[in-house]
Amino acid sequence: MLLIVPVKAQSSETNLTGNLSADSKILFEENNFESLPQLSFQTENKKSPLLAGILSLVLPGAGEFYVGDYLKTAIFLTIEAAVITTAVIYDNKGNDQTDFFQKYANENWSVVKYAEYLINSHNADPAIIKSNDETLPPWQRVDWSKLNEAEREVPGFSHTLPLHGEQQYYELIGKYYQFTSGWDDYSGGNISDFTPHLLYYAHEHAKADDYYNVAAKAVIGIYVNHFLSVIDAVWSTINYNKSLAVKIRMEEVYFADRMELVPTLKLSFSF
Repeated sequence: MLLIVPVKAQSSETNLTGNLSADSKILFEENNFESLPQLSFQTENKKSPLLAGILSLVLPGAGEFYVGDYLKTAIFLTIEAAVITTAVIYDNKGNDQTDFFQKYANENWSVVKYAEYLINSHNADPAIIKSNDETLPPWQRVDWSKLNEAEREVPGFSHTLPLHGEQQYYELIGKYYQFTSGWDDYSGGNISDFTPHLLYYAHEHAKADDYYNVAAKAVIGIYVNHFLSVIDAVWSTINYNKSLAVKIRMEEVYFADRMELVPTLKLSFSF
């Protein structure tokens, strides 16, 4: 803190101690003041907007804590905890639901049954089915390249089936009518009539998508919370620096045999 005191020019040098109370006596005794000296102080109490912004970028609310706004600190931290928790919970729910609908598809939809429909209804190459060993999983019993070739020859078919295990494999079998014949409750007839198992599967697949969508929105919320906290921390720091006011004055204190000047500091914030 820097103390600046205006005094009249004198031939002798006045030595100050650095103690406000002691120096006030020296100045009063050595200078014939007609009024109390005017004192001004320069302080180093200002906060750094840049530092506040960096703190909030790392952890929302940290910049507000640095400025001393504890209410906003609590708000931003609460939001951060809420959106992170939501993202983790719903991502895990999506993973669990994905495992469930994929297991259901593996048990209730057969690419062999689908291939048999192509062979019987659209004269596809019987070599699509390369093994009659029913102990093997259905996806290991077909020639996938021949299957896709046959699909391209069927009028009205819009897709070729991806390899088993791929995301689009599980997407397509519950979405397009051309794959209806592969479901275990399909008993012939119009493939545009979705079976109960297909409809149930589509519902469970959509449920997983819904969980992932919630998790994705929560992740966006994390970024938004960081951004808003940075902006607020910088703005709050600027306002803090503007509102900080330090007033120093000398008050006369009278004793029985003397009068002393006592330095008084007044720190105020404006809102």
